[in-house]
Amino acid sequence: MYETQGLLSTARPRAGSHGYCYHGGVSLWTHPMSDSYDDFSLEKSKSQVKRELHALQDLGERLTTLKADLLAKMPLTDALRRALAEAPKHTANAARKRHIQFIGKLMREQDVDAIGAMLDQVDSSTREYNERFHALERWRDRLIAEGDSALESFVELYPEADVQHLRGLVRHAQHEAARNKPPAAARKVFKYIRELDEIHRGLR
Repeated sequence: MYETQGLLSTARPRAGSHGYCYHGGVSLWTHPMSDSYDDFSLEKSKSQVKRELHALQDLGERLTTLKADLLAKMPLTDALRRALAEAPKHTANAARKRHIQFIGKLMREQDVDAIGAMLDQVDSSTREYNERFHALERWRDRLIAEGDSALESFVELYPEADVQHLRGLVRHAQHEAARNKPPAAARKVFKYIRELDEIHRGLR
C-alpha cells in the first residue's frame, strides 16, 4: 500500500554495442539508449519517489487525527510519537505544512503496512471499516433472531466474550422486539460486540 522501496534503476549499455542480434529466435535491438531515454527513465523514478513521499505524508496526517489511546496501539517510533503529540501546536498553515512534511519523513522508518491496516479499521470512510461495521450489524441481528444457537457460534469467534452478560443483553433485545419497543437493548448488544471486535483486532 505504501511502498517506499524497490524503485527500478536504469543502466546505460556498454559503448560500442549496436545492431541486431538473435537470441532464442528473438531479435534484440542493441543500439545504445539515447540520453533522452535515460532522462525519461530517471524522471519516472523521481515522480514515483514524489508520489511515495506524498503518500507517507498523507498517512502521517491521518495519524494526527487519532486519539491518544488508539495511537498507543500503533507500532510507532518514539520520534514519531513526539511529532504527533506536537502537531496540534502548529496551527498556522505554513507551520502545519512544514510539520506534516517532517512527519512524512519520519514515516519512512515505520511499518506503514501495519499502520495503514489499523487505520483502515477505524476510519469510517474506508471500505474495511464499513465491511466490519456491517458484519457486526449482521451478528447483532442474528443473535437477536436466533438466540443461544447464534451465541455459541459468536463465542467461537470471540472467546473473550462474557457469555452471561451477552445472553442477558440479547434476551432484553428479544423482549423489546416482541413488544415493538424502541431498540435500546439492541443498541447495547451492538455496542458490546463492537467493543469485543475492537479488542479482538487490537484496537483497544
